[in-house]
Amino acid sequence: MRVFRPLLLTLLPVLALLGGCGSADDATVAVAVIGDSERLTGEGTRLSPAGQLVRSATREGLVALGPDGEVLPAIAERWIVTDDGLSYIFRLRNSDWPDGTTISATDVRDRLKQNLARLRGTSLGLDLAPVAEIRAMTGRVVEIRLTGPMPGLLQVLAQPEMGLERARRGAGPMLIEPAEQGIVLQPVPPSSRGLPEPEDWREAYRAVLVRAEPAEQAVAAFDDGAVNLVLGGTVVDMPLADTGALSRGTIRLDAALGLLGLEVVRAEGFLATAANREAVALAIDRDRLVQPFNIGGWVATTRIVAPGLPDDDGSVGERWADLSIEERQARARGRVAAWESSTGEELVLDVFLPAGPGSDRLFTQIARGLAEAGIGLRRADNPASADLALKDRLARYAGARWFLNQFNCSIYDGPCSAGADALVRQSLTAKTTPEQVSLLAEAERLMLTENIYIPLGAPIRWSLVRGGLDGFEENRWSVHPLFALAERPM
Repeated sequence: MRVFRPLLLTLLPVLALLGGCGSADDATVAVAVIGDSERLTGEGTRLSPAGQLVRSATREGLVALGPDGEVLPAIAERWIVTDDGLSYIFRLRNSDWPDGTTISATDVRDRLKQNLARLRGTSLGLDLAPVAEIRAMTGRVVEIRLTGPMPGLLQVLAQPEMGLERARRGAGPMLIEPAEQGIVLQPVPPSSRGLPEPEDWREAYRAVLVRAEPAEQAVAAFDDGAVNLVLGGTVVDMPLADTGALSRGTIRLDAALGLLGLEVVRAEGFLATAANREAVALAIDRDRLVQPFNIGGWVATTRIVAPGLPDDDGSVGERWADLSIEERQARARGRVAAWESSTGEELVLDVFLPAGPGSDRLFTQIARGLAEAGIGLRRADNPASADLALKDRLARYAGARWFLNQFNCSIYDGPCSAGADALVRQSLTAKTTPEQVSLLAEAERLMLTENIYIPLGAPIRWSLVRGGLDGFEENRWSVHPLFALAERPM
């Protein structure tokens, strides 16, 4: 049996570095993730961005995501997909749990089923609804059977919540060592992962120091040379990346896939009707929305599902394409005037955006468009007291179902569409891809008609990368695996 052992000789200088206020060096890679430090090593299925990074590094699943966002072998060394797309068969590596016990197909089957059970009641659980059966076929072969085609299955299996564990410990590719500030991640010996192990393999890797902290502190640490990489930047804190950090490295933007828009928190008052909710969507000038951020190539959209996905048949287009922004705002202004006349009230909506300089700029741009339609806008202190709230979420896979599942009535607190949910469920058992695509398009059209969400465009994700750092690549998932950073430059 091969038992994982900490690399103590490598770890001692790392712990000394973390114990003080020194800077990152060539023996380590120091990473600051924007977020809450208390959720860095969180358990459960609702992980923070920092928690997702650490979970992926320490509890790999059947497959993983590489630095370019592509699916790579992990506990499964290879796989095949049947011609009908309804069966995925995985061949496992000869790898071990941390106690030295061999990871068997039965282990993998049971833990995958446990993960599915834990994910019930979440959007990721809905994404995995096509999984009909998981079978251990032999000691090292696992089969996953589906009710209908799911091209994004491998991408979902690579998510951190689908990592496998035994007694709350995963099989790598890294192990956690505690430190005074954040955590230290050390590579697992290749032989324990069923891989060839050169005698000098330790020299090919270095430790990765990870800490989670507010955006201001993370950017300051980068500017001071204390960290090599800042991850997890969003539109909320984007302006902070311009405050001196450019002298130390480069701002990198992911062409991220996902949702950025306003969710309707309370379908009451003016927002009680679909037509009035549409008025808000009509009035926003998306073309000018991110001008204050000086971001090139940002994709605005009036759709829920991102345009151009593999299962987008082109039947759902951008809304109001035949109207200028002035015509759209005039149409919205008419509905606002009618509501104010019937109620005797002046229309003012409360919107919640997380605190940050980017939120301030975004609020100004949204408020400017709504004002042209006669809609006043105020900042709310928290989502519960708001009419609208910012929704900013990265997609887990390139499929229409991911976008539609974010508003499923079983998990979504705001207004939802039971009819659209029924169409999405129907798509799970569609036997052909064209039938499935048609049902999903119909579901999106219904959601758009009911205006349960006000789309703005693609989410914004940024990082600060020290010059010369290897292992970081921009990708549409904004996934930046920590294990890739541990590999020393050749």
